[in-house]
Amino acid sequence: MTLFHHGGLRPEGVRRLSAAIAAGVMAIAAVMVAPRPAAADTPWLDVSDDGYVAISIPAASIEAKVGPVSEVMVEGNFGPSFAWAEYGLTRRGDVWWGALGPLKPGLYSYQVTGDDSKSLKDPTNAAGVASKPLWSTFLVAGDSARLLADAPEGQGGKVETLTYEVKKQERSALVWTPPGYQAKAPGPKGPGPEGPKGPGPQGPGSERPGPKGYPVLFLQSGDEVSAGDWLDLGRAKQILDNLSIQGAVEPMVVVISDGDGPTGDKDLKDLRKAVGDTYNVLRDPAHQAIAGVSEGGSQALRAALTTPGQFAYAGSFSGLLTDGVDRAKAGAINRDLKLVRLYTGNVTDPAYNATVRLTKALKQAGIRYEFDGVNPDGGANWGAWQENLIDFVPRLFRNVSDHGPSAGHGPLKGEFTPPPAGTTPTPFVKDGFVTFETSTDFKDAKHVTVWANDAPGGSWLRIPMSRDGDRWRVTVGPLDPWFYYYQWIVDRVAAKDASNPTKVTSEPNWSSFFIPGERSRLLSDVPEGKGGKVESLTYHSDVANQDRTALVWTPPGYDPDRAEPYPVFYLQHGSGQSYTDWVEMGRAKQILDHQFLDGDLVPMVVVMGNGNVPDFNKELLDNIVPAARAHYNVSSDPSQQALAGLSMGGVQTLGVLKAYPGRFAYVAAFSAWFGSGTGVDAAAINNGTKLLRLYVGDQTDFVQPLFLASLPTLDGLGIRYEFDGVTPGPHGWDVWQKNLIDLAPRLFKR
Repeated sequence: MTLFHHGGLRPEGVRRLSAAIAAGVMAIAAVMVAPRPAAADTPWLDVSDDGYVAISIPAASIEAKVGPVSEVMVEGNFGPSFAWAEYGLTRRGDVWWGALGPLKPGLYSYQVTGDDSKSLKDPTNAAGVASKPLWSTFLVAGDSARLLADAPEGQGGKVETLTYEVKKQERSALVWTPPGYQAKAPGPKGPGPEGPKGPGPQGPGSERPGPKGYPVLFLQSGDEVSAGDWLDLGRAKQILDNLSIQGAVEPMVVVISDGDGPTGDKDLKDLRKAVGDTYNVLRDPAHQAIAGVSEGGSQALRAALTTPGQFAYAGSFSGLLTDGVDRAKAGAINRDLKLVRLYTGNVTDPAYNATVRLTKALKQAGIRYEFDGVNPDGGANWGAWQENLIDFVPRLFRNVSDHGPSAGHGPLKGEFTPPPAGTTPTPFVKDGFVTFETSTDFKDAKHVTVWANDAPGGSWLRIPMSRDGDRWRVTVGPLDPWFYYYQWIVDRVAAKDASNPTKVTSEPNWSSFFIPGERSRLLSDVPEGKGGKVESLTYHSDVANQDRTALVWTPPGYDPDRAEPYPVFYLQHGSGQSYTDWVEMGRAKQILDHQFLDGDLVPMVVVMGNGNVPDFNKELLDNIVPAARAHYNVSSDPSQQALAGLSMGGVQTLGVLKAYPGRFAYVAAFSAWFGSGTGVDAAAINNGTKLLRLYVGDQTDFVQPLFLASLPTLDGLGIRYEFDGVTPGPHGWDVWQKNLIDLAPRLFKR
């Protein structure tokens, strides 16, 4: 498997293609799907309605900003649980190219980076993040993200900046006022909600006497999170606007600040006074709420729990408070606080363990609280915090009947603690979360990532690792049950996880691991002694002028002396791969074992040969097929022979079909294309082929345009075929495993 197949870059140290035919196939593919040069204002990222991101960045634009680079990636919150990840691009002519998706509905942020450290903003995307000048954002629409969309023009609230002083130091906060907000009515200055301290902002209806006052939510930011991030990344305005339009929240004023100021509680006190002086808000504790993210969540809890009587509502979004709960104050807290609601992401959220400890402390102190449950698909990031805000705000200043967790959220299961560094082979897998850990070989490295097929559909992302002593470590997840493979990228050089004994012969840097579950059952090992056997078959290749090897799967109970020869299925690999890949990466043995034991598979022999030759037709028909017949009890009847392959192997398969129609009654191609129809005998193909079944991945499969262009050729020739429809996923093993799962039970049944 070449890294071109992965939609990524070739890190230094990864081997190049050796077979001439592989180079030819890849060159054709690169030319046919290479994007045209883009105009200066052409978007670098184009997001489809269904969440696929097509990336095309002019190389000249990058070099003009940061100088020459050897590799380019788009960094963003594309990883599992919206974790920050790097998606490597491929250089095609004058552009850096890639395709990723489908992304879940939500807001995504990203920057473009060359050679690990040369970052720049996408100049074709005006949406930015004030606190992160190199970041851009885009929204993937969908029902689950409908509250993140802009409200209809003129129907939302307003956001303005409030400036105030703390010990003669000027500070500022952002203030959202609801649709139809009425400012304080003009009148004499005086304390309390009915005595304005000044003219205040004027809003709709400000010429009329305003209401008695609005309740107010103080929304705190956290460590390394600014108040502006609540707008740029948290979509707080859109959420508040949409909830207000729906009538799902009480009209309120929301004050967003940078969190813990230079004087701690004094800063919050002065902010509350400034808000009361300037806005038409109620100052009594029953109409005041506080919440925050990360350290801002901790501050919100401290303010509510340590000094009861300030706020009636408190929320902690990934807050890190674990102690400071005073049993002696439990009575006052339970009396004065109408709601304490805790939120945490999954075990990738640093607040997960903190929340475990805090809930225990609250229970021991006898303090009432609510827990939203563990968000299974969110970590300590804005994807989770947006959901927290959506859940929390409708609970304020009103009676609600639902006090349980959000739908799909689960209970805390105790603290999550991976084994100490250096004490266990990597990766460590628990409940779908995977902790990767390097050896000490890379203690002097500057940038280490784990590159794995953990993106949507099985695409490849690089997840940055953090230094842990002399090692690097990261926890990723949750990952769906499936078969995964990965390698380290250390300062742009590929390296194997030496602690993982799994291997991939054709790509020595890859290691693998497996997450069990119903979804991955067919990829799991069957019980010992129940499955078929995989043996090596040595044969002489006249084409390569050397002895070569094929792997052969025989079904359980295979009888070499059976009177009726077994049907035979020749299964080919792709470019840059070899005969070992269908077993080591494609999980062919596990798939065939399960399907046989399930009663879905006709007993057959499967031969996985080496297709890295300049003349595959001759290699297959003169070398591989005769060797299989000489060593195994397999049929020579065309109706009992099948041929399939992936990518280059699929092109080779279709080449055999065109040159020798009828030689194989069952033919299939995974992520390949038919090519020219010149000289093709369509009648012979139709008469001699019982099944021609075609497969391709989604938009992230670079072969898809070539494949789709082939269908009119087949239709024009009148060739009968079946198209399985797009298989979700890229040009990679996640797709091809699914293709084999679909194909194998169809063979030799017509």
